[in-house]
Amino acid sequence: MLIAQVTDPHIKAEGRLAYRTVDTAANLARCVNHLLGLKRRPDCVLMTGDLTDFGRVEEYRLLRRLLAPLDVPTYVVPGNHDEREGFRRAFSDHGYLPREGDIRYAIDDYPLRMIALDTTVPGEPGGIMSDERLEWLDAKLRERPDTPTLLFMHHPPIVTGIEHMDVQNCANASAFGDLLERHRQVFQILCGHVHRPIQTLWRGVSVAIAPSASHYVALDLDPNPRREFYLEPPSVYLHYWNEGSLVTHLSFVGSFEGPYPFFDEQGNLID
Repeated sequence: MLIAQVTDPHIKAEGRLAYRTVDTAANLARCVNHLLGLKRRPDCVLMTGDLTDFGRVEEYRLLRRLLAPLDVPTYVVPGNHDEREGFRRAFSDHGYLPREGDIRYAIDDYPLRMIALDTTVPGEPGGIMSDERLEWLDAKLRERPDTPTLLFMHHPPIVTGIEHMDVQNCANASAFGDLLERHRQVFQILCGHVHRPIQTLWRGVSVAIAPSASHYVALDLDPNPRREFYLEPPSVYLHYWNEGSLVTHLSFVGSFEGPYPFFDEQGNLID
């Protein structure tokens, strides 16, 4: 099974640039074409939040048009830049979405179980795994205790060292970690929000924060970092599930020189 993870495209209304600099629509269009051009097509795409920049109707309209060429199942969760009810209306044709409340659900159609979590707090940049959300997740995990499971969400529960992002990560992480230690079938958490490729082991679970499909938060580990971004190469994660393990690959979006052969026509290593 191959899972593509796309996060934080921050789509604006048509013709508008994010922060008056970034053509996020063009970047997402290139990302979609990149996925369609892979030699092995992903079995599904997970989009882990901040799909739009301000949650406006015109932003969601352009987002859906940009995603239309994708011919594989796509599963979405909101981020803090999204507006929950506008998000729900924009994806009203996605039958897995709940009709009210948090946008959370479980997908049981694959060898790997995938559970979507809504970490957003309306009007706030940070997220939270509240007690009510943990109760819901606990009940879901009790349904299939022996099935390998990954969680996907927007706000990461870990400290990355990028201070201005860490202050708006997923609150109540300690209780979240306690729950995960009781449900050992969860082995991976996929997140967005930080706009950088980051991986660590937390409470016995692998956490992977995907890079943005558009622009990157500056890698500044100073205690008082400046809140800036760079136009580093847009990229996506490709998660390869095989024989009980999930291997994550960073796939850059774009055209690059190559491919070049390692061996000549006689099968000799090129000198």
